[in-house]
Amino acid sequence: MTDQVPVLFGEVLFDCFDDGSRVLGGAPFNVAWHLQAFGCEPVFISRVGDDSMGHEIRDTMQEWGMSTAGLQQDSIYPTGEVSITLHEGQPSFDILKDRAYDYIQADGLPELSPSLIYHGSLGLRLPDSAAALEQLLQRHPAPVFMDVNLRPPWWQRDQLVRLLDQARWVKINDDELETLVQDSGNLQARARKLMQQHDLSWVIVTCGAKGAFAIDTDGDISEIKPAAQIRVVDTVGAGDAFASVCILGILHSWPLPLILERAQQFASVLVGQRGATISDATVYAPLINDWHL
Repeated sequence: MTDQVPVLFGEVLFDCFDDGSRVLGGAPFNVAWHLQAFGCEPVFISRVGDDSMGHEIRDTMQEWGMSTAGLQQDSIYPTGEVSITLHEGQPSFDILKDRAYDYIQADGLPELSPSLIYHGSLGLRLPDSAAALEQLLQRHPAPVFMDVNLRPPWWQRDQLVRLLDQARWVKINDDELETLVQDSGNLQARARKLMQQHDLSWVIVTCGAKGAFAIDTDGDISEIKPAAQIRVVDTVGAGDAFASVCILGILHSWPLPLILERAQQFASVLVGQRGATISDATVYAPLINDWHL
């Protein structure tokens, strides 16, 4: 594992609630956080403002043992923020525009030797960060794990098609798959179509409480369902937890059915915690032991 360096590119932000509380997040950040806990040494590439939230992100990463070599600082644009308001318990999200992570600069990328590059789609909504990812992929032709995050209005189909063409592995949820693949077939048929259209090695589809399935290049389908009794505090970041173990499994060359099983196992642990990241390293310890990491 020492020569396996996953590089994660995209947004880091705070989910800010109307009661004044805030929780650190952003899909690439969450995935990098979990990979660090599982003994990888990921490089997370993003950009934060020169403000209190930006300084807090840098400090938090350092406390967790994460490298900050890829964390750029912006003197103009503020740190990423999602404003969350609750109406009768139902959240509505406002992903604020013109945040530091929208302006990741290609000339600020650190020296890298990535074994795998992860990115989503939200962090590429503006041209600067999209161009920085393109530079990263040109300089380092490592295989790409793409995590589709369709956050209206922050995605365009043309851009998404190009990104899918560059990917080797794709993780997508059931709703996103139905949005992207306009087909009357069932989810598995849609996943096969996505795979063929973009020449992918795997398509991994998460289906919330119903579990997940994946299709490989041979057309074999692996499925996993959650355990019958799971304690759920909230489901924020469950997909990111799932993605982190998929990447871990790729780095360790686990077979696909085992990857799904362990990804589901960790996602079930995460939904029993508040928020998308876990600050208590002892929560990861039983899995690290069980998985012989």
